[in-house]
Amino acid sequence: MKKLTIFFCGTLALAACGNGIEKKANEKLMVAQAAYERGDYEEAKLQIDSIKILYPKAFEARKAGQALMLDVETKAQQKTLAYLDSALRAKTEEFNAIKDKFILEKDAEYQQVGNYLWPTQTVEKNMHRSFLRFQVDELGKMSMTSIYCGSGNIHHVGVKVIAPDGSFAETPASKDSYETTDMNEKIEKADYKLGEDGNVIGFINFNKDKNIRVEFIGDRSYKTTMSPTDRQAAANVYELAQILSAMQEIKKEQEAANLKIGFINKKKERKAQEEPTDK
Repeated sequence: MKKLTIFFCGTLALAACGNGIEKKANEKLMVAQAAYERGDYEEAKLQIDSIKILYPKAFEARKAGQALMLDVETKAQQKTLAYLDSALRAKTEEFNAIKDKFILEKDAEYQQVGNYLWPTQTVEKNMHRSFLRFQVDELGKMSMTSIYCGSGNIHHVGVKVIAPDGSFAETPASKDSYETTDMNEKIEKADYKLGEDGNVIGFINFNKDKNIRVEFIGDRSYKTTMSPTDRQAAANVYELAQILSAMQEIKKEQEAANLKIGFINKKKERKAQEEPTDK
């Protein structure tokens, strides 16, 4: 009889303890629900996670918390999408305000993505001239091309730009260069992508109001000075590139958010199918 009494009391104590844990867990759940309703999704996630950490045996509260977490994540992604939509509209307005100042070179027969150039740097306006040309494609990828024209080859694969104070930037060897001859004129071109250009493009943009010297680096060197129109072209194309690349990043984030919402919805559907229905 004594053993039975002890067992019965122990069972009551465990039940009481279990009820206490569930009560505390439910209090956390209520705090999470309140945070969710006021739109504080990070706080809601924090409270739901704390239930799992602090009260691992509060199964009902944890189950309810998991269901709430799906709603929290959905709302959080919807909030992110609303912000991204607003940001994309703002960037699109910036793009529309300046795009007509540029020339879009695109051959519909073989090009899916065209390139924007500043009008002073189109091919027909720069025959027989050694200079730096700047372009950005419709996806926001900017590049620079060093173009050398002369009576003899210098076989250049890089360029160095120098400001009046002696500071400079230099490209690594170009990964994309070629040479040709037209009516005894030697023509060499080398391309450099933004981010793989030794910060030459950024240096020119920063020093666009200064007299910049350019040195073509190859078997022999060739030196020239950037014209004010070329410096302006670099700055304008750089500005456009920042806008276009930002638009692409926003679109990628929108796609990721929509994929996340789709994943959450599928998870909700699976949970609904797993729950028993009343007969």
